[in-house]
Amino acid sequence: MFENIPSLLYYGGSDTSMLAQLGIPFDTPKVVDVCKEHIQAFTKDGDIILDFFSGAATTAHAVMQLNAEEGGNRKFIMVQLPELTDEKSEAYKAGYKNICEIGKERIRRAGKKVQSEHPEATIDTGFRVLKLDSSNMQDVYYTPQEFEPELFDCMIDNIKPDRTNEDLLFQVMLDLGIKLSAKIECKEITGKQVFSVDDGYLLACFDKEVNETTIEEMAKQLPRHLVIRDAGAANDNVLDNFDQIIESYSNEKKITSHIL
Repeated sequence: MFENIPSLLYYGGSDTSMLAQLGIPFDTPKVVDVCKEHIQAFTKDGDIILDFFSGAATTAHAVMQLNAEEGGNRKFIMVQLPELTDEKSEAYKAGYKNICEIGKERIRRAGKKVQSEHPEATIDTGFRVLKLDSSNMQDVYYTPQEFEPELFDCMIDNIKPDRTNEDLLFQVMLDLGIKLSAKIECKEITGKQVFSVDDGYLLACFDKEVNETTIEEMAKQLPRHLVIRDAGAANDNVLDNFDQIIESYSNEKKITSHIL
């Protein structure tokens, strides 16, 4: 199953002049041209290039550059700890408090530069930033048997209070095995924010006061998965009728319902 994984490469170098052109200060980056040559030599079109030591995101720059030159569609995944920049460094003085911030800005500016140099090429320079964190769910969600039953009445929501709708969406995507790079659209259905993932494969609404009408309108679009949050239901009747509503629209296409 791992036969298509390319060789791992590690190299250093200096790319100060390129970063200077982009207006980004950095101390010891890698060389774009060398990185591009290695990617070209050891991978093929459509491959995913993974860099566990992203730094200033030279690898992402090289992938976009190579795609523009060859009309290819390689993709990149950059991994970098949020290592703090030295307070005496030019990067810190320019407002980049950690290496991740440098990498993100590098990708933005490099993408614009590559597009301006290759206006005839159709390349994707967009990217999504994710970070590792603890679960969005309260401990009681996973181990209800460890809590006293009388405590449940005061636990109105099983989701941690500091989590956003986007946080919940990405956890659902992981749980359902949906690629984190999948297309995400935000639409409004009966006045509620609904996320449509992978062209309607998943519909998720994490708003409050979600009623039967919202669920029906979501179900009419025949997603493969439909998700709401427990505390988002307008009343207990919504939760009681949730599965029945979904089943009534599952004749043409099976819809799997989920409640967080």
